[in-house]
Amino acid sequence: MTIAGCTLALAATAQATAAAAPPPLPAMKTQQVSISGLSSGAFMAVQYEVAYSRSLVGAGIIAGGSYYCAQGNMMAAIGSCKGADVAELAALTRKRAEAGQVDPVSGLATHRVWMFSGTLDKLVPPASMADLAKYYAAFIPASQVEFKSDLAAGHAMPTDGFGNKCDALATPFISNCGFDAAGSLLQWIYGPLKARGDNAAPAGKLQEFDQSEFLPSPTSHGMASTGYVYIPPGCEKGGAGCKLHIALHGCMQDIGNLKDTYALHAGYNAWADTNRIVVLYPQAAALSPMPNPKACWDWWGYDDPDYSVQNGRQLRAIKRMADRLTGA
Repeated sequence: MTIAGCTLALAATAQATAAAAPPPLPAMKTQQVSISGLSSGAFMAVQYEVAYSRSLVGAGIIAGGSYYCAQGNMMAAIGSCKGADVAELAALTRKRAEAGQVDPVSGLATHRVWMFSGTLDKLVPPASMADLAKYYAAFIPASQVEFKSDLAAGHAMPTDGFGNKCDALATPFISNCGFDAAGSLLQWIYGPLKARGDNAAPAGKLQEFDQSEFLPSPTSHGMASTGYVYIPPGCEKGGAGCKLHIALHGCMQDIGNLKDTYALHAGYNAWADTNRIVVLYPQAAALSPMPNPKACWDWWGYDDPDYSVQNGRQLRAIKRMADRLTGA
């Protein structure tokens, strides 16, 4: 091939690569930020809520546990932190807040928190969520915390129209339980909402975006190269007056394992359509064969010793995404 031919081939390759690259996360002016998560995403949501409490109005926790309950120990994480010393964790939270490692605990006092634990969940047993309820009691008035623990559900995101049987433990870890967890948590956090749209035919747009802007070399630190954001009708042009909800998937529900299944079917988007809620779906990634082969979020320190404070890589990356969407 001639030099000219090589130059043209390289230029064509560069153009194709550029065309295939996902767009950046759009800059917006949303407000009233909240977060939720399932399983490892639930543990991660609690970490984020504590670290950045002043930027949130509430949280939804499905099959998670107390802040910093693993204490950097993988075996504690495997056991879902059952039997964690909640008083000790609350004291540590206050100490970290005083040191400026997380937001002041006063930021938690106004939060509205919705919790869910399935009675048949064997991976994150109800005892772990009961510990979390005790942890929250140290910072948040009881009237602002709702804990649903009476549904015969396994370890999965409960919906009222998509997924496996309610007691199943199988991919995609979304189960049709005749119960809309996404709608329940959003309405608890934000108050009464307009009736949801059509789950089967969302009116908004699910957009893939580049996560490496928020964490250099994300795949080296347990995050995917790209994430998703759902932009509903009325929020396309800057998002003024729109809310923001951050939804964290669980292990093996990431873009590498399920593509956009969780973002499309966890139940958030139909509520987003009718209530002008932008939904951010950050994506974790596997670090295999160890220490994170199942694409869990870093809630026990597999990548970063600072994983549970504001300086933690993954927490900071998600906060930067939220800041882009709120204009902070």
